[in-house]
Amino acid sequence: MQIKEFTSAISTPLASIFGSGFLVMIPILVSAVGQYALYAMMAIIILAYNVGNVIRFNIKNIEPLLEFGASKITLKLEKASDFSLVLAYIVSISLYLHIMSVFVLTGLNLDSNFNEDILTTVVIVTITFIGVTKGLKPLEILEEYALFVTLMIVVILIISFGIYDFNIYKSSKDFIMPIASKHSLWEIITILAGMLIVIQGFETSRYLGSSYSMETRILTSKYSQIISSVVYMTFITLAIPIVHKLNGVYDDNSLIVLVGFVSAILVAPLIIIAALSQFSAAIADTLAATGNIQEFTRKKISLNTSYLLVGIVAIVITWSMHTLEILALASRAFALYYLLQTLVAISISKNLIQIFFMLILALILAFITIFAVPAG
Repeated sequence: MQIKEFTSAISTPLASIFGSGFLVMIPILVSAVGQYALYAMMAIIILAYNVGNVIRFNIKNIEPLLEFGASKITLKLEKASDFSLVLAYIVSISLYLHIMSVFVLTGLNLDSNFNEDILTTVVIVTITFIGVTKGLKPLEILEEYALFVTLMIVVILIISFGIYDFNIYKSSKDFIMPIASKHSLWEIITILAGMLIVIQGFETSRYLGSSYSMETRILTSKYSQIISSVVYMTFITLAIPIVHKLNGVYDDNSLIVLVGFVSAILVAPLIIIAALSQFSAAIADTLAATGNIQEFTRKKISLNTSYLLVGIVAIVITWSMHTLEILALASRAFALYYLLQTLVAISISKNLIQIFFMLILALILAFITIFAVPAG
């Protein structure tokens, strides 16, 4: 496998992972568990990696069977997972554009729930209109820059937080650890369950079969998880000593506030880059959702109708809940998809030990699907 092919194949899952709630994960984690945010993220990452193993198992073992030899149960579970993925993508569209609206409106000092819903709706309507009249393929080029844009955000934040922490350490001051909001153990568990979306994206490798080989997709799915895990752990470690400055107020725009404490000059670039990355992610998921609708219905629903359906449902979600509520819903939607994919894997596995651990994973994903809640 050539380096160029590897970097090209890994860009889609990496961009998807970093685009999925990365900008709002700090306030959610700290609100739930305070100074133990790093350990909570570690648990989420371990869960995600095991789900990734299921996806990679399915790339290797299910895909050949789908053409011939799969049982009726396997085929039905696979079709159900395809449908659940469409729903998950639509929720993600609303989530990405809500986060975009939060960052843009905060920068303009106009942030409010109503304004967020209005701006998000305007962008969804615009994307839908372009899709119906001209198609979104010309905007697909934005996805090529999505990883670059999101990595810019990550690097800027890690460097700025790292310098701030170093200055505190150099001045011999003790780090002040953040305190969690008051939650019961059940509330903490269900809030953390609602964070599954922040590690979503590794499964996109499964749907790149027309462009890359099985071996390439398995490898890039694995390494996208490893790379993003290292980045997430580094980011959280460096951010925690600064979070106390929020004074216990954890909102979806808290990252902007934190960056303002560290370096006011970084706030505007962060907002611009965040807006571009989230818009690009929304375009990518709109294309994925409409494409999956056509494939799922065998093109009985036209492409234009698919754009309209996706746009209408995304708008309904936008006006039904706030950013962190949408994030929890997205986690539940993807948990359902991962659950169905795990059941698909169980349906063909002949290894009893493997089936046992997959059943445990399925129970965890079922719990997330049913009980995940937003922070607050």
